[in-house]
Amino acid sequence: MAIRRREVLAGLFATGSLATWGLTSKAAHAYDVTITPTAPQLGDTISVIVQARDSATPAPTVMAKGKAYASFPLSNNRFRAFIPTSPLDSPGSMTIQVNGAEETRNLTVGLRNRSFPTQRITLRGSGSLGTDHEFDRVDAFKQLVSPERHWNGPLLRPSEGRVSSEYGVRRYYNGEFAEDYYHRGVDYAAGTGTPVVAPAAGYIRLVGRVSDGFELHGNTVGIDHGQGLLSIMIHLSRIDVNEGDFVRAGQRVGAIGSTGAATGPHLHWGLYINEVAVDPVPWRYGGFE
Repeated sequence: MAIRRREVLAGLFATGSLATWGLTSKAAHAYDVTITPTAPQLGDTISVIVQARDSATPAPTVMAKGKAYASFPLSNNRFRAFIPTSPLDSPGSMTIQVNGAEETRNLTVGLRNRSFPTQRITLRGSGSLGTDHEFDRVDAFKQLVSPERHWNGPLLRPSEGRVSSEYGVRRYYNGEFAEDYYHRGVDYAAGTGTPVVAPAAGYIRLVGRVSDGFELHGNTVGIDHGQGLLSIMIHLSRIDVNEGDFVRAGQRVGAIGSTGAATGPHLHWGLYINEVAVDPVPWRYGGFE
């Protein structure tokens, strides 16, 4: 069976030091910029904190890889933007541009390469998997960037099951390397009905069921943690929340299952920041505070 080639197909299916790096020079700047981690690798989330001179300074815009990323206020005249990276990025020098009312700063960070496991999969048949309704709903969810932050500290493990597949795995389909594919999350294997909990607080912005046409993802829950950080939980056997609900960290949202394109009962947890699936590990063990 040929699975439909679209970004969502890859969506079914990292960890640098979090030490602070202050990028400054001898000349006085309107903004001081701090980038963490100091030596990011593919799959890392890059935090850019901009220190402004006073409270009247408007939020700067942060540019990288040809895209603008919104910054959000922190305490003490600071703003923060998150730049996602993935296995599809090219390692090497990355320019981060901070555009503010008083100044534009161009800073360079080295993005390290990373080795990801590979799998070889043989597909048979000619059917497609996935519906336009399903793809459209998931695509719209991944684009959410709400201004209020709901997470606090490191994220929780969403399942007590064993890790059965790590983030970033690459694949060959019928001997052909899938250039646009990487495993966009972490899989936890456990028995059907095992609880799935929210890794952080947030609003339920996506509930999709097999009966609604979610034939690829299966029963699905999407949580908006705020400021572009999103969790998507798929293949669930049951869903215990409704769209619009606010959930706390550790609150049950559903149960592990094997709905959709799953060979056995497991949870796939994808963590997205600014539309890109990033490695959840730094968020689980370090957090960004």
